[in-house]
Amino acid sequence: MLKTLIVDDSTTFRKTFRSALYERFPFMLIEEAPGATEALQKIKTFLPDLIFMDISLPGENGLELTRRIKASHPEIAIIILTAYDLREYREAAYNGGANAFIPKNSLNLAVISALIKFFFSDDRCYDLHDSEKDGCP
Repeated sequence: MLKTLIVDDSTTFRKTFRSALYERFPFMLIEEAPGATEALQKIKTFLPDLIFMDISLPGENGLELTRRIKASHPEIAIIILTAYDLREYREAAYNGGANAFIPKNSLNLAVISALIKFFFSDDRCYDLHDSEKDGCP
């Protein structure tokens, strides 16, 4: 069973995304966290395999939180989901250990499904918007 954590400050986004994931992946166990403090608590108690992480969070931003999580749990796959589709954010995400970066305006479940299959195979880095990148830096 794949354990997934959605970290986003928008309750509406978390609930909508969670419902969409359940429809596509009924085998997933899904937890939610609105910010960094709650996410770190969930990681201790739930120990997810996969985290969907927003950049804009109360307290600590998702890029810093990703770096902290990867330092202590490098095995957790982290997908950055954000409204901020900027090259410097992508670079910061990958430098912090993120496995993928997806702008929310191009999010679809077929892509998520492909990424999940991809991440839980041998190669764990993929950028949907950079065809020249075939591995994390």
